[in-house]
Amino acid sequence: MTAQKTIELRSDTFTLPTPAMRRAMAEAEVGDDQYGEDPTVNRLERRSAEIVGKEAAVYVASGMLGNLCGVLSQTERGDEVILGDLAHIYQNEMGASFVLGSIQPRVVPNRAGLPTQEDIEAAIRPAGMYPRTSLVCIENTHNNCGGSVITVEQTKAVADLAHRRGLRVHLDGARIFNAAVALGVDARDLCAPVDTVQFCFSKGLAAPVGSILCGNAETIAKARRVRKLLGGAMRQAGVIAAAALVGLEEMRDRLAEDHRNAKRLATGLAEIRGVRIDADRVVTNIVSFEVDPMFMEAGAFVKACAEGGLRVSRYLGNSPRLRAVTHYGIERADIDDALATVSAVLSSTRTPVAAAD
Repeated sequence: MTAQKTIELRSDTFTLPTPAMRRAMAEAEVGDDQYGEDPTVNRLERRSAEIVGKEAAVYVASGMLGNLCGVLSQTERGDEVILGDLAHIYQNEMGASFVLGSIQPRVVPNRAGLPTQEDIEAAIRPAGMYPRTSLVCIENTHNNCGGSVITVEQTKAVADLAHRRGLRVHLDGARIFNAAVALGVDARDLCAPVDTVQFCFSKGLAAPVGSILCGNAETIAKARRVRKLLGGAMRQAGVIAAAALVGLEEMRDRLAEDHRNAKRLATGLAEIRGVRIDADRVVTNIVSFEVDPMFMEAGAFVKACAEGGLRVSRYLGNSPRLRAVTHYGIERADIDDALATVSAVLSSTRTPVAAAD
């Protein structure tokens, strides 16, 4: 009896390393990264900084650690950081920047993926007996806004405002290459206006571990100290950095395939009775949708799909919003099978009251 294949769409963090990554890991030249002597890590840091147009970079174990190092290297105790109310840093990172840095969030709305200029400017404190506003954090692509992207022009407008008021800008660019592919621009241009950018190797780039923070040399030197303070210094990390290098060089261009699969999934979901989705808003690899509660409760839907071999996730705990993320290892046939599973799950539910009238 053939085992049922599981179609894993909960996150692009479920990618498995490519054969080239496994070979690179086995053959990696290594040293002690804490001493700055791991040649593979050093090569990864130089290449990453070059690709996003920054002076220097520091390799870290996770995107959360990269954001922590980015925020804490550019703030002081008692400072205030402006960020959107759906930002990953605010919603999904255990409040680490604020707990560990003794800084406080100044939250503004960002339902479309980016706070408005007006909201950002209004949130900047005047000088005096107030917390010092020192940093603006933005996100591209925006996870909790369904993988939405922000353009070079939008990024520059925020950065120009911040810099004019004496603030710095950190970009949570966990999926920055998805944004670059979706917009048809160079990632260097998307990152040029900001002071620091963090991006992940372990999502769309399919490496097993790691993220990186890029910025100018002075800020990255501070970030390296923050990494040490947080217990994030590494030793022979070239073993995992080797896979990240392969991802950086070989996996960026194929992200367009993930976007095509996500769009196919979104348009297919839009045709299934009981699914609520705006397929036009799906532009990268994240598909955000809801199930009409008259058909099925969201948690029950997720459970039923899992039993049928399809794994999707829920946004922010018990939110009615659901998420499916395409990635390396997911093929067009998997999308068709996923749609068949969703259709079967919803067709097995009772007829909605509104339709019965």
